[in-house]
Amino acid sequence: MSPIHSYHAHVYYDATTLPQARALCEEAVRMFGVKMGRVHERPVGPHPDWSCQLTVPVEEIGAVLGWLALNRDGLVVFMHPETGDALADHARHAIWMGAVRPLDLSLFG
Repeated sequence: MSPIHSYHAHVYYDATTLPQARALCEEAVRMFGVKMGRVHERPVGPHPDWSCQLTVPVEEIGAVLGWLALNRDGLVVFMHPETGDALADHARHAIWMGAVRPLDLSLFG
């Protein structure tokens, strides 16, 4: 297995849960210093729902994963490692909190 460079946590939401998701992501930035991506109001990339990406350093994964599990309050969170193999990272190495959603893996060849 390739070494893990970082993790991505994708917080999924819709129009009604957008404020909740934004607050969750902003609190993760404040608490852990993770990098927050754009708050998308449409599906982007392989993701079937609106989402916001958090980039989590390897050394913070335990704390952030546990915190998200306890504070997601019903939001779906999709997390995966970044190893350089996007297909494997999104398909075989996926970590789901909440309902598993169908990803469009065709983007990865």
